[in-house]
Amino acid sequence: MGMRQSIKLVISILICLAAGFLGSFFTTPAISGWYREIQRPPFNPPDWIFAPVWTILFVLMGISLFLIIKDWSGDKKFKTALSLFIAQFILNIAWSAIFFGAGNFGLAFIEIIILLISIILTALQFLKINRPAAWLLLPYIIWVSFASFLNFSIWLLNR
Repeated sequence: MGMRQSIKLVISILICLAAGFLGSFFTTPAISGWYREIQRPPFNPPDWIFAPVWTILFVLMGISLFLIIKDWSGDKKFKTALSLFIAQFILNIAWSAIFFGAGNFGLAFIEIIILLISIILTALQFLKINRPAAWLLLPYIIWVSFASFLNFSIWLLNR
């Protein structure tokens, strides 16, 4: 991999880590505040696990994005892939704002389902361009599936 490709890889990862950084503005105060006081299901992971898991997921997302943009041809399938990626990226940040920032568990559940669908659509579009790029999104899909169930459970327990 040449210098240009290495720079693209680093930038792709940093862009994705920026989503985590933006989301942390909503998440961090809540985790050490009201989130400790709400009812959570027994399968709720310990609070400390979220930061490392999301960091790994954002790095994988960044590598996946890099694999798509490194061979950019500008045709429709690339534009669709990038548009879907941007949409799920925005939805990811929005979920943190809705769940942790606003504390609206019901709306956050609806939003995270839309996020999950958008991630799956992104992976399917990535699959048309670069198989490893699509597979790198699988842990993200699994985690957001779990987070959806967790979000739903928290909503039910705290209505």
